[in-house]
Amino acid sequence: MRTKLTATAATISTCQSCGACCAYARDWPRFTIEDDDDIARLPPHLVEPDGSGMRWTGDRCAALSGDIAVHVACTVYADRPDVCRACVEGDDACNMARARHGLPAITG
Repeated sequence: MRTKLTATAATISTCQSCGACCAYARDWPRFTIEDDDDIARLPPHLVEPDGSGMRWTGDRCAALSGDIAVHVACTVYADRPDVCRACVEGDDACNMARARHGLPAITG
């Protein structure tokens, strides 16, 4: 059974004004611990043809809508991969992605 993480209103607000983690690298996010049922919930046009992870459009995850560092949303938020769920506001992965896009680190 999958554990759903809940975010605070502040986390949602910060994350929805960023999106850097969804535009960090073509090889991320990769499916690692998802089972077949988890992947089957994602629209096929958003999954890489080889089933390895989320498909990219241009320089970001195809499920990301909006403008990075302005306002973004994940179009499959409820069914997003586990690696996406694991990225937490202000953690090392978050700040590494933010740095790649010239955004300041989140501290404290």
